[in-house]
Amino acid sequence: MIRPWRQKDVVRSLSDAGIRGMTTWGVKGVGSQGGQTELERFQGKEYGDTDLVDKTCISVVIARDQVDRVCSTIIDAAETGEVGDGKIFIYPIADVIRIRTKERGAVAERMEGGFYDQQQAMRTS
Repeated sequence: MIRPWRQKDVVRSLSDAGIRGMTTWGVKGVGSQGGQTELERFQGKEYGDTDLVDKTCISVVIARDQVDRVCSTIIDAAETGEVGDGKIFIYPIADVIRIRTKERGAVAERMEGGFYDQQQAMRTS
């Protein structure tokens, strides 16, 4: 969950890091900043302690060995240093199925041209 006006930077940073598959959607919620009034820079509105604040949720399914790098990428792109920057939730995925091919597991999760393809290209050049 991040500030909506940071979405473009986060998506660009993830893409630059080789993360190709992601889903984003708008959400509203109240967290730590709920008791504080914040001038929401993206839309120029003030939110009080009872207002739901607009956030953007980004879902990324990655291999376990990519978690630290992806979290650092998101933090670097989303952080403002202020209350309300967002949160990252990490949880295991039981399985992935690519509907078109019926592939399962890591093969279905892998995105052509993504991180692993970029790493392989660097090794062979």
